Amino acid sequence: MIIITRPNATEEQIARVVTRVREFGLDAQISRGASRVIIGVIGPEALLREKPRGASRVIIGVIGPEALLREKPIASMAGVEAIVPVSKAYKLAARDSRGASSVSVGGVPVGGEEDVVLISGPCSVESREQILSIARIVKKSGAKILRGGAFKPRTSPYSFQGLREDGLRFLAEARAETGLPVITEIMDTRDLSVIEKYADCLQVGTRNMQNFSLLKEVGRSRLPVLLKRGFSATINDLIMSAEYILSEGNMNVILCERGIRTFETAARYTLDLSAVPLLKAKTHLPIIVDPTHAIGLREFVPQMSLAALAAGADALMIEVHDSPDLAKSDGDQALLPTVFDELVPQLRAVAAAIGRDL
Repeated sequence: MIIITRPNATEEQIARVVTRVREFGLDAQISRGASRVIIGVIGPEALLREKPRGASRVIIGVIGPEALLREKPIASMAGVEAIVPVSKAYKLAARDSRGASSVSVGGVPVGGEEDVVLISGPCSVESREQILSIARIVKKSGAKILRGGAFKPRTSPYSFQGLREDGLRFLAEARAETGLPVITEIMDTRDLSVIEKYADCLQVGTRNMQNFSLLKEVGRSRLPVLLKRGFSATINDLIMSAEYILSEGNMNVILCERGIRTFETAARYTLDLSAVPLLKAKTHLPIIVDPTHAIGLREFVPQMSLAALAAGADALMIEVHDSPDLAKSDGDQALLPTVFDELVPQLRAVAAAIGRDL
């Protein structure tokens, strides 16, 4: 259920409504946009949320026992125009309440009506020299955000696990030199404080998409969160995981399609490009695509990158490595710098064809 205030509702009237809702044992979260205020009220049950949009309206989304609020005279309070029930399980991620959101990653806007963004870099930070070199290369080609793993989840415990804080320091050096904001993966709640010191965006990987303790923790972070779809997760699973982050107060969430596990074995995963328009229809969150991890074969990454852009992706995350044969992780899927450089003009052409800029 949602509470919609009148266009001329005063701040005092809005505050009274919020106070009244809190008296029912529900928690109110306030999000102020350019033209309206949205207050998500979080309770023990998932029943409702903000819905209609208006140029000067305040929308109070309520998540809690529907009957509880229906029995109370909130609808008659000064400044309230209507109370509307909403049935979606996800409340804060739903597109009903607002237009497409834009999330700032170190000053680079992702989503909304903004330009398509290229996110690039190696799978793992392997050394100071390596990450500085690749950061220079991808920036020159057109990347706006640098990716690189300092903490690496690997199938084998004997594989390279990342340089940890040293890797974060090297990423920060690369940012200082190139100006590229940094996205890096978080695997453990215990690492959040150290990663926040160096990064501009937290990446929650496919294996942690339903690590609810981690989702709640990053939901309390000041940094935006890039949430990757689990390789066995449905679209609804992904949205509900985003809801965990949003419900903790962090409204800066980016969703990432990175391929799902199917019966097909010719590629590493199956890139589900239908997820892009579906997620855009269901949520207001920015949608990016990681074709590198999806297909896992560097010779096909360019084609899937072009297809993802045509499908409406707000950003692409493409791995680049200057010596992929020597890479400590996922070298067989990383593009060579020359291939990446040749791909960017093609991506610009596709972006222009669908009315966007790269």
